[in-house]
Amino acid sequence: MFEIKTLDKPDERRDFPRGHLETIHLTGLDFAIGTFEPGWRWSESVAPLAGTDTCQIHHNGYVVQGRMRFRMDDGAEGEVGPGDVFVLPPGHDAWVIGDDQVLLYDFAGSMANEYAKPTDR
Repeated sequence: MFEIKTLDKPDERRDFPRGHLETIHLTGLDFAIGTFEPGWRWSESVAPLAGTDTCQIHHNGYVVQGRMRFRMDDGAEGEVGPGDVFVLPPGHDAWVIGDDQVLLYDFAGSMANEYAKPTDR
């Protein structure tokens, strides 16, 4: 069996301050399109929903537009921009750099299932 879905009709949309996530669910793959506005920061916009100090989601991503910086719990930092493919393990903060919106695709699966969902914590 094969499945085909279009980005024009996501299965779900989750809004959070200064951004949103659109998800597509397929057998064996959850795909997410993240849109982050200037001024977005995970620790301010998503942490209250997640109930954790840092993001605990593993990301496999591709940046379409804009720039984003990450800081790991151990202090290591990195930056991604258009055309970059990245792997980012759990335990990080992230924020938009500059005045451009960030658009990224995430193939991690768990991002589409868990990211920016309110918890009972």
